[in-house]
Amino acid sequence: MKTKSVQYGNFYWQDGYGLFSVNPAELETVVAYIDKQHEHHQKLTFQEEYMKFLVKYGVKYDERYLWD
Repeated sequence: MKTKSVQYGNFYWQDGYGLFSVNPAELETVVAYIDKQHEHHQKLTFQEEYMKFLVKYGVKYDERYLWD
C-alpha cells in the first residue's frame, strides 16, 4: 500500500533526474539546500549546478544524454 507523506506532498520528479548519495552527517545541510532550491536556482540554473556536481565528484558524462 502506497502512502503519501504530507510533509513532502509538494515534492515531485521532473522528466529527468540525478541521484547522489548523502552522508548521514550532512543530512541537515542537504535538507536546508532542498528547502532553498527555488531561491538558489534564481542565481544558477539547474543544468549549471548539475554539471558542477558531476565535475566535482568526477562523474564521467556525455552532455548529449543529460538533457531532453
